[in-house]
Amino acid sequence: MTAGIASFQSNKVFLKDILGAINECKIQLPDFQRGWVWDDNRIRSLLSSVSLSFPIGAVMMLETGNTECRFKPRPIEGLPLESDVEPDKLILDGQQRLTALFQALIKPGAVVTEDIKKKTIFRHYYFDIEKCLDPNEDREECIRSISDDKCVRNFRGEVIEDYSTLEKEYAAGLFPVKQVYDSFTWKEGYDEYWDYDKTKMRTFNQFYKEIIQRFEQYQLPVIEMGRDTPKEAVCLVFEKVNTGGVTLTVFELLTATFAADNFSLRDDWQKIAQRFAREEVLRKIPSDDFLQAVTLLATMKRYREHVDGTDPDGRAPAISCKRKDILKLKLDDYREHRDAVVEGFLKAAKFLRMQKIFISRDLPYRTQIVPLAATLAVLGDEADNDTVRKLLSRWYWCGVFGELYGSTIESRFSKDLPELIAWARGGDEPTAVKEATFSGARLEELTSRRSAAYKGIFALMMRDGCEDFRSGQPIDITSYYDENVDIHHIFPRKWCDDHANEQDINRHGAEVDCIINKAPLSARTNRMIGGSAPSAYLQRIEKNEGIPAERLDQILRSHVIDPEALRNDDFWAFYDQRYEEILDRIEAAMGKPVIREEVETV
Repeated sequence: MTAGIASFQSNKVFLKDILGAINECKIQLPDFQRGWVWDDNRIRSLLSSVSLSFPIGAVMMLETGNTECRFKPRPIEGLPLESDVEPDKLILDGQQRLTALFQALIKPGAVVTEDIKKKTIFRHYYFDIEKCLDPNEDREECIRSISDDKCVRNFRGEVIEDYSTLEKEYAAGLFPVKQVYDSFTWKEGYDEYWDYDKTKMRTFNQFYKEIIQRFEQYQLPVIEMGRDTPKEAVCLVFEKVNTGGVTLTVFELLTATFAADNFSLRDDWQKIAQRFAREEVLRKIPSDDFLQAVTLLATMKRYREHVDGTDPDGRAPAISCKRKDILKLKLDDYREHRDAVVEGFLKAAKFLRMQKIFISRDLPYRTQIVPLAATLAVLGDEADNDTVRKLLSRWYWCGVFGELYGSTIESRFSKDLPELIAWARGGDEPTAVKEATFSGARLEELTSRRSAAYKGIFALMMRDGCEDFRSGQPIDITSYYDENVDIHHIFPRKWCDDHANEQDINRHGAEVDCIINKAPLSARTNRMIGGSAPSAYLQRIEKNEGIPAERLDQILRSHVIDPEALRNDDFWAFYDQRYEEILDRIEAAMGKPVIREEVETV
């Protein structure tokens, strides 16, 4: 259950005071906050709203000082990246608005922003004094956005307006937005420039009352969460109020937490990812998956310490890797288990190669690698034992064909780890193995890589020694890449379409595109097959490749294909026989019976 917020308060605070605290680094950002991204038009719109005393929304801050909820702080953009000042508060909501106002009103120099094409530009902002006092003018149109050198140019690059000196600002009646909290100094120069002209002075006084004073008196609602707020609640609140709608990953949040102890999780993950990149099947493993495996080991250690009496206080802690558990991960926990988990993932890649799963695209479930890697991390050399490897293989295929790792996976992970370790050491079957079932009717529904079981049968055929029709080679990692092996039709779709009525192919909903009518073949073999009848392409292979009919029949049987049915172009004889044989293979892989249903025959 998510922890609640023990205390928070809501007050109205002067904008000037908030920006002052930001400038002094008393208010900073938690490191998980993303960069500032507001464009020029949004800044002008924000300045317009404040100048009219329109509400711009509340901001939310977290009081610092909780040793259990520490985030590395960083100053708001526009200030030096590093600060020796310990902040009193961290901004959870309102970063974009406060950064825009700080840069436009306080920070010296031009504001670094973007135009509508996302191109970086540098801008100074001015109020046109006369226009601001005209009730018929749109306030946004009264705010000028001018380039870094304070000049306006035409399309030929010629300067047509120049406000690069105070005198030129006075002459044009353009008041720099950065002077709103120090308008007296600018006004002195303005009055002197106009020789204390009463009309100009009255105009400026009215401008002060209607514009500048609104900035001086503007208050923002500030919701402040107390320092006793749990980290999980902080993260949840941040995501709820994040108007960008982008969920923070646990990796980003832990990066900010570990950074408070001067440890760069991001840099460490880059090193790990570089090692994983050497294994094609691990290249797309995200950092959050790695952290889940680390958390499984850390929570299992705490659980065992409790059971063994080392840490007997309270209830036994759960073995878990849910988001809230990862967020509780300490740097010491991470350091303790990091290396073992890295090795666990690398061993998982080796295990998957043995199952003929070579690349991430062919992974039935990426998520299933998490408990596998965690288990291998704990078992270490024990996993090299043939009996243990067979048990892990059985669990793996039960997960694939039972289609167990598509949803609610974290709770399954927490069972897998202790149960797999116990099973490897002589204990009972894991829950995943007991619960896994496969129905023969499912075979006809497996038509694309979107299904884990579809990819599983593809890999299982290769693991069990299927050979390429043309070359007769078993598929290993070298031939897989060199020959561009993929899943291809046995009875070509074109032939099936042409003979659909003759063979009544779709009579009971059988899918020409289902896995029963597909096999792992090289790209070259598939081109040789084309859209021909099986009888024709088999003769072509025999003739062109010099393969005897008996040898080709042997190759076909390695794919659990009946050679006679294929040579006779008998779709249903082929289909019914292969349906049964594929189920036999699945039963052998899962180590348990599947649910068989009779396939309607012609």
